[in-house]
Order: sequence, then structure tokens, then C-alpha cells
Amino acid sequence: MNKHEFLAALQSEILEYNKIIATEKGDWIVKGFIDIYKNIYTISVDTKVVSKVIELLLIPAFEKFAKQNDLTLENQSKQNFYPDLTFISNKSGEKFAVDVKSTVKDSGNNIKGMTLGTFQGYFRNRNSNIGESISYPYNDYSCHIVLGVIYSQVADKPNEKDVYSLAEIESIESVIKDFQFFAQPKYKIASAIKGSGNTRNIGSTRIISELMDGTGIFSKLGEEVFDDYWMYFVDEQSSKEKNIPRPYTNLKSYLEYKERGLESLHSNKEIIEKLKEEEPENEID
Repeated sequence: MNKHEFLAALQSEILEYNKIIATEKGDWIVKGFIDIYKNIYTISVDTKVVSKVIELLLIPAFEKFAKQNDLTLENQSKQNFYPDLTFISNKSGEKFAVDVKSTVKDSGNNIKGMTLGTFQGYFRNRNSNIGESISYPYNDYSCHIVLGVIYSQVADKPNEKDVYSLAEIESIESVIKDFQFFAQPKYKIASAIKGSGNTRNIGSTRIISELMDGTGIFSKLGEEVFDDYWMYFVDEQSSKEKNIPRPYTNLKSYLEYKERGLESLHSNKEIIEKLKEEEPENEID
């Protein structure tokens, strides 16, 4: 199985996931956490909590998907490691990274926001996982897929301070509803803006149709431009901490930055070619 076949199979698979995590009315089947005394504590709407619980609910489906497609499924090797799921083709040995993300619908056809992982660390150091929070080196993966879940929050959600009995489970309001699933290559749904102010994460497009269809700005520019843009992106915080200038801050200034370099290279092409000719065939240690 190659990366194109894997993506197509996963996109077909997720069409059934609403049946696993939602009722016929579209409400989340999860009402809260239960203790040994059968007390139910309502669940938080924190996106990290929601993402993890959804991932746990879908693990059996992921296992089934892996077996049906002759894949081996590996979960995170350590907590907070990338990716959430590693699928390995038993025939070709290719590895496919799948990160499970969830986000809340905003007004209209947008989401409130979603991060797509760091643009530092393993994203830049792509040939090693030593000292990095990644299961395998970034370049070991044939593709990097985001399995996204978009949902709406319930306006009158339960009070997290309330505790319910098991007999009251039917009366507990679900905190989220109306799920939409998508699976797209990370670069196709990425934006050119950080995902959050305090962390060094890649942001996603906020337009739901672009998430569902994989038609973000880098889907037009290509994965090589996405990699180049984010691998060398310097955010304001890093600029201040390391006392280095920011070569670009958005796609417009990135284009200007690249064009300046190309103009200089092209204008000095003869000099560069001459230097190349003078280089020895074998370097001397």
C-alpha cells in the first residue's frame, strides 16, 4: 500500500465514524466519567480532552481498519509524542503518520482554530528521532495525515460541578454534537500563520470546506513550499530570545525573501558556475 492508497482507504473508512461516536440525533455518546461507586462526572469541553476520548473510542475501528488493509497499527510510543497513530504497511514497510485533531465550529462556516504540530524539533530535524518527541524520524513517514473531527458545543452544557448517578445517565446532556470527520494531508490544510500565540505550532485553515476538501493555501503551492516555509519560519518569540531577524512573517514576505535570493543567485550565475568547476572531485579531510 502506498500513501495515495492509504489516504483513499482512510477517507472511505471515516464515513462510518459518526455511527461509532454519536447517537442518531447527532449527540456525543459520551456523557462523562464513571467511578466504582457508579457516580458520573460530566466531561470537559477542552479540545485536548475531547480529542483523546474520541481517539480512544475509535481505537477498535483503527485496529479493524489496519487488519482489513494489511497494516500494523502502533499507538504513540510515549505520551505527547507525534503522531497519535502510526500505520505500517506489512507489504511495503511504508509508514503513515495519522494525528487525531478536534476543533469546535465557530459562527458561519469556520472553526475556532486547530494546530497541526510543531514547526521546530522533529519537523526540522527530520532524519532522527533521538531526543525528539516523535515515534520515528519525520522522513521515515511516507505521508503525514490529519484525521480531524469538527463538532458543535451544546449551548446549555451540564455543570461540571454536578455529579449524576448511573440511573440518571439518559438525562445528562451531551456537551458536543454534530460531528464532521475529515482525513487530509497536513500540508493541504495548513495556513501560513501559527496555530496559537504561546506555542510554536503550525496553524490550520479555519474554513470548514477547506478542511473537508483539503484545499488550503499550501494545497495549491505544494508540499515542498509548505516544508520550506515552516522549516525556516522564525516566530516573534524566537526572534527576541535568540536576537535574530525574522526573514519573513507571512507568504507575501516569504515570496519577497525568496525572490531576493533568486535575483542575487541568477545575477552571479557565472561566478557560481566557475566556483563549481574549481571544486575538487573529492573533498580532502
